[in-house]
Amino acid sequence: MPLSRSTLLQAPNLLTLGRVALVPFFVAAFWLPEPALSWTAFGLFAVAGATDWLDGRLARRNGQESDFGRVLDPIADKILVAAALLMLAATDRLSDAGVVAALIILVRELAVSGLREFLAGTAVLPVTRLAKAKTAVQFAAIAVLLVAGAVPALPLSLAGEALLWLGALLTVVTGAAYLRAGLRRMDG
Repeated sequence: MPLSRSTLLQAPNLLTLGRVALVPFFVAAFWLPEPALSWTAFGLFAVAGATDWLDGRLARRNGQESDFGRVLDPIADKILVAAALLMLAATDRLSDAGVVAALIILVRELAVSGLREFLAGTAVLPVTRLAKAKTAVQFAAIAVLLVAGAVPALPLSLAGEALLWLGALLTVVTGAAYLRAGLRRMDG
């Protein structure tokens, strides 16, 4: 079914598109000097994260859930998380172990996106509560890691990387669940 203009212009979809539109500004913030870098990147990331919560809430409350939104929302999350993890790694804000956690997250996100693309039109893999928790943990980890550069006196890098590893663990668990569900759908 083609995307209608009215569906595209619904507030939840505009918020999701806005989240994607914030990514270049978020990335550009990494060229600012400290502490402006940390606070600007954190602020943009927080706004983007708030749109993730708000778009779903508005869609459900106003009966504006759409196939476009169901597809775009997780893609917008993946774009934001990938940009954040890549920029944190590129600016040496992750330890070697943190880079491994980031790679685990990125590989899973690409694999699940590929699985969803493969199943498109034949089956839908709904977002689970655990996958929503995984996204929340990833967002929290990234937020803490972004602020860590502005507050070096606190062990925020350590806390952020611990959260990142929790996010990586949840990423593996939810990725395996999506793979099992996808295989069942292909068989059935």
